Amino acid sequence: MVVPELRAWRAARPRLARLARTARPRLQRAVGAVKEQVRQVAQAAAGRVPRSARSRNAQFTAVAATTGLALAAAVVTAAGPWDSSGQRTAERDRAVALEHAGGTDHGRRSGTSRTSRTSGTSDTSAGGPRPAPSAVPVLVGLGEGGNQVKSASDGRALAGLLDPLLADPALGTRHSAAVVDVATGERLYGRGADDALTPASTTKIATAVAALSALGADHRLTTRAALEPDTGEVILVGGGDPTLTARKDAHGWASLRTLADATAAALTRRGLHEVTLSYDTTLFAGPELHPIGVNENLAPVSALMADEARTDGSTSGPAPRAGEPAADAARAFGRLLSAHGIRVSAPGPSKATGRAETLATVSSPPLSDLVERMLTNSDNDIAEALARQTAAATGGRADFAGGADAIAAQLGKLGLPITGASFHDGSGLNRADRLTAGLLTALLLKAADPAHPELRPVLTGLPVAGFTGTLAGRYTSDGAAGVVRAKTGTLTGVNALAGTAVDQDGHLLAFAFLAEGTTSPDTAQSALDRTATALASCGCG
Repeated sequence: MVVPELRAWRAARPRLARLARTARPRLQRAVGAVKEQVRQVAQAAAGRVPRSARSRNAQFTAVAATTGLALAAAVVTAAGPWDSSGQRTAERDRAVALEHAGGTDHGRRSGTSRTSRTSGTSDTSAGGPRPAPSAVPVLVGLGEGGNQVKSASDGRALAGLLDPLLADPALGTRHSAAVVDVATGERLYGRGADDALTPASTTKIATAVAALSALGADHRLTTRAALEPDTGEVILVGGGDPTLTARKDAHGWASLRTLADATAAALTRRGLHEVTLSYDTTLFAGPELHPIGVNENLAPVSALMADEARTDGSTSGPAPRAGEPAADAARAFGRLLSAHGIRVSAPGPSKATGRAETLATVSSPPLSDLVERMLTNSDNDIAEALARQTAAATGGRADFAGGADAIAAQLGKLGLPITGASFHDGSGLNRADRLTAGLLTALLLKAADPAHPELRPVLTGLPVAGFTGTLAGRYTSDGAAGVVRAKTGTLTGVNALAGTAVDQDGHLLAFAFLAEGTTSPDTAQSALDRTATALASCGCG
């Protein structure tokens, strides 16, 4: 019998072959290192093992270790260390093994969002959601005993490498850069690193750090349906969850369909078959429309929306949006209730009172998952929602200005260098935003700090070069695929890149490159990619 080659595998073979070529030298070094460690262990144990068993044990251990590494190399070469959603498989599996709560798979899997049906009590049965795995173990131990990340001993070689690349005219009239050693926090390279430039979407790194520090990685955003007593009014109360979905397959995100099913069941139990439908968006304040105006990169910012108000069925990237996200979501909710035999009115705005009885709720996956999705896809809707959530959690006004102030305040509390920084939104779409390369690298260092495990999703959510998100189509032929992870930033005349790279000596480097006055986004992007690739290919220690 002839088994046809899977199309997905056939398409992936060239990329996997490049990955194998890239990984092979490091795997060979690892095998050699393990052989030496095995030899030393065997010698140390020789005095405690009977002579007749020493030779056999040492030989068996060495063969097993070498064979295991060879098998691991083959598996990594065949499958790659990344799953389909962009989350490193090893990180997720280790997190599951340690049984931490939190999120690490922003691609979503069933059972990771939280749903409850409320009729005086919450559903906490065994059929409830399992805890999502945590991103906490990723890069754990940096700066502590047992550190597996090498320190870069000397950054002088970086100047000779990066100066010519950053002088490329494609990078416009003004640019800045910073490179730091993640293991030690030492700045290895700086060029205008403290100059505040327009950051574009690299602003989302700051938004992620602020939201995670204010709310916690395990925080969930809840949407609920409430019944006002004696009025027959059902109010859909927005919880500021931009990932709420009305699609049949929710992929683990909070489902409007599930909420409608539970609400209809609760109404039926009460003998209510006709209701007045309303919606409550009062969690957020201020204008919904971003200063850029109507734009396919961002829906009007509302505490209630389904599928980011996309009208074309897409899940990421620019798309046409509904002009009234909350009303659109409420109408969809009404149709779902009608399918259960509940007659509903045309929905209108309202505000749930303190007497309103919760009929049902659905909750998002942990905030760590939302952060990963935001960074991987450069999702502006999530970014603006998280800025407002940060403001609400810290006592501020949940609008554009309040969210921006809350981000700056949280970064200040973390001791980050915010001098010169200026925030005006959470997404980076506002051209008045200003950040420094030094602040961006400091944010990445803070996310790697063992004292702040709640910030680890900032690193695990970064797009993987050549594989995921906004870097899926970049670095496909230059040897940096899978080695560079970075957040992109693009506005007219502005290009930015900030993330991490592992160099040829095994040093983990955090970098940030900002450029203004660029005339071609494609050539500027290529220049930034060449600079990040140079870091990954450098043996600069």
